[in-house]
Amino acid sequence: MSQQQQMQLASKERSLFTQVVKHYEAKQYKKGLKSANQILVKNPNHGDTQAMKALIINAQGNSDDAFVLCKVALKNAMKSHVCWHVYGLLWRCVKNYEEAIKAYKFALKLEPDSQQILRDLALLQMQMRDYDGYIKSRRIILQAVGPRGKNSTSRQNWTALAVAQHLAGDLYDAEKTLTTFEETLRSPPSKSDNEHSEAVLYQNTIIAEMGETERALDHLEVIFKNNLDRTAVMEIRAKYLLQLDRKQEAEKAYRALLERNTDCREYYEGLRAALALKESDSESLKALYDEYAKKSPRSDTPRRVPLDFLQGAEFREAADQYLQQMLHKGVPSTFANIKALYSDSAKRDTIQGLVESYREGTHVPLTNGTSEKQVDGETNPASKQSRFEMSVLYFLAQHYNYHRSQNLAKAMELIDKAIKSEPENVNLHMTKARIWKHRGNSSKASETMEKARSLDERDRYINTKAAKYQLRNDENEAANTNMGKFTKKDAFGGPLGDLIEMQCMWYITEDGESYLRQGKLGLALKRFTSVYDIFEVWQEDQFDFHTFSMKKGQIRAYIDMVKWQDHLREHPFFSRAAISAVKVYIRLFDDPHLRDQSLNGVNGNLESMSPSELKKAQKKARKVQEKQELAEAGKADAKKTAGIGADGEAKKEDNDPKGAKLVGTAEPLVDAMKFLTPLLEFSPKNMAAQQVGFEVFLRRKKYLLALRCLLAAESIKSSQPTYHEQAIRLRHTLKSLSEPLAPKVSQVLEAEFSPRISPDADLLKLNTDYLAENSDSAAHVQACLRVRQFLDPETADDNQKDVIRTLAVPSVSLEDAIRGLDLLKEWKAESRYREGYVAAAHERWPEAMVFASQKD
Repeated sequence: MSQQQQMQLASKERSLFTQVVKHYEAKQYKKGLKSANQILVKNPNHGDTQAMKALIINAQGNSDDAFVLCKVALKNAMKSHVCWHVYGLLWRCVKNYEEAIKAYKFALKLEPDSQQILRDLALLQMQMRDYDGYIKSRRIILQAVGPRGKNSTSRQNWTALAVAQHLAGDLYDAEKTLTTFEETLRSPPSKSDNEHSEAVLYQNTIIAEMGETERALDHLEVIFKNNLDRTAVMEIRAKYLLQLDRKQEAEKAYRALLERNTDCREYYEGLRAALALKESDSESLKALYDEYAKKSPRSDTPRRVPLDFLQGAEFREAADQYLQQMLHKGVPSTFANIKALYSDSAKRDTIQGLVESYREGTHVPLTNGTSEKQVDGETNPASKQSRFEMSVLYFLAQHYNYHRSQNLAKAMELIDKAIKSEPENVNLHMTKARIWKHRGNSSKASETMEKARSLDERDRYINTKAAKYQLRNDENEAANTNMGKFTKKDAFGGPLGDLIEMQCMWYITEDGESYLRQGKLGLALKRFTSVYDIFEVWQEDQFDFHTFSMKKGQIRAYIDMVKWQDHLREHPFFSRAAISAVKVYIRLFDDPHLRDQSLNGVNGNLESMSPSELKKAQKKARKVQEKQELAEAGKADAKKTAGIGADGEAKKEDNDPKGAKLVGTAEPLVDAMKFLTPLLEFSPKNMAAQQVGFEVFLRRKKYLLALRCLLAAESIKSSQPTYHEQAIRLRHTLKSLSEPLAPKVSQVLEAEFSPRISPDADLLKLNTDYLAENSDSAAHVQACLRVRQFLDPETADDNQKDVIRTLAVPSVSLEDAIRGLDLLKEWKAESRYREGYVAAAHERWPEAMVFASQKD
């Protein structure tokens, strides 16, 4: 508080103001408000107290009121650094970091020596990746004389400056900063000083990044003996020796690492490089791995890796030995360990032949004892043989269920035989559920997985699997109940509330996709937005680590975290949720009726309904919605708990639980950009991301951006059928414009797009030629039919007949068939065509629910 403000308060009020600050820091907000109000009764215009009250109000969730009060405080005390600091904190809370930085800088002008404001500014600059500003702030903090003169002697301040310089790319100064601090130490740190151990290892990585590997190795040799992270030091040393081509020393280094861990593939790769063994030299490589397999008979890696490079008879022999040993031991993950080999059809066939021979009893059993006596000391031959036979059945069921070797009828026969022998085996029931899934029967898959869950109700993994399969079958309530078995019983918002708070993204995403399939777009958007918010929280959570990592000295882990955060939204869960959310917004734009929440989940195409039919559908849907809301309100009252989360803080009640506000947006394509912008920035190689980007930009008439997405898709995979469809749609759109584009825009478009499809190209002929070239692919045929329907609606009957014919394509998959049915629905095809399609598809995939339900 400024001296002028201090003079305005009597002794009692000054004491109360100190209490306000303490109560805020202790999160005792009610006490803090009481003390603040006591001051304001006598001093109603005291700016600092008003600012602190605003900060407390903001912490209670009333951000708008807090801003209003803080602005009043600024009017009353424009030259108070406390008010400007609080103003910056409020802006930080609403994630307007630019305004927060401005407020902090103004506060520093008024109080240049405030360590707290400097630290808050530095943290925000780091969060914004303003490395130049961060360096400047850290240098000021370092040079300032802190409490008891500790700033210039505190390792964390020196390290923070070095980190700032490192991230800014100034490696020389970063190393110099760390070295300078080491030189200022009056006595050497103790051998158990973990902070010092991490700092010198971090310094070593900086030297290596500068390209001075020789000096980095010399430095590492100096710190090697006393460094606490021995494994990391050994790994770095081995890498340096290899980079410096000191092969003999590198070999010793990697062998030393393998003595510590014989299951690390990277160590074997390093040793192979040190020995200068080529990948084609299978004999020498096999000898190397055999050496470690003998040393560590329980280690899997030296026996599994040779299967990657061995071929022919050598592969068969090694695979036979590996498989027999694993199957005799009854290792459940055997198939998961070797399925990567199936990309080589010869190896796949060899494995199939070997395991089939085990089932038929025509194989040659191993006689060296490695597959039997040494496994677990078991001496009962009948028990060992039974386990072996069961493992073979389990392996083959997975083998025939796998997409590269699929024979679902045989897989089901084998798994049923295995279950008959061991009806209580959870893994067998799980595999059967997966087989049902691949046959397209999500109902039986869910039922079977639930059966597996009931066999071991204490296992969290099988519980989550059962919930996942229930969501795939659109059993949202059942899945929520199952997940509730492992969530907090008194969690605010029930199991779903706890799952969202615990950031269980797989469940939230699956739940959203389930609602999307059901046409409940509001709930779907609600879930996808929850995933988006989780990534926002992760971004925000960096604030804690900017300080924590420096205090604890975990610098290398911190640098990794910062680099990971810079690519945070490359995460597959973000991409998946964002793509689905954008698709929802595209549907809302194309069919404005869907923005009426009461029509979410209504079967049929709303655009094709007459006004009277639409009115009836709305009335019926609203009645159903009212019943559901009443039922859910009853459940909520019965289960109602105080709005307290797991962290003990009050939780805001969700005012839009059904996502009505999200789905009722007036500008769906603008809202879609919230998901699409980071999606395209961080996942440029994601084909689905580029495709939905094209759809949004084409509808927004942003043709250059649409072309950019199209070209990105082309660079990923130009043979993808959707690329062909979107390219023709873009050319057709450009040809059909009612008003010409701006000259510069048109010039760029034609320069990039004309080499692919010229402005005067015959699009129908182009599409026909493409169809002729790709007639053996159902997906490509469907894309061509979609284009033909778009270009020439008069061909509707022929197109619908041709969609049915795609079911006769030898390579057609269940996914292709489902897309074909969706295409007929999109075209509002005549019932005879839809029924004919469903009948033909049902005959080919009798277990697929999507065709069985349509048939019924």
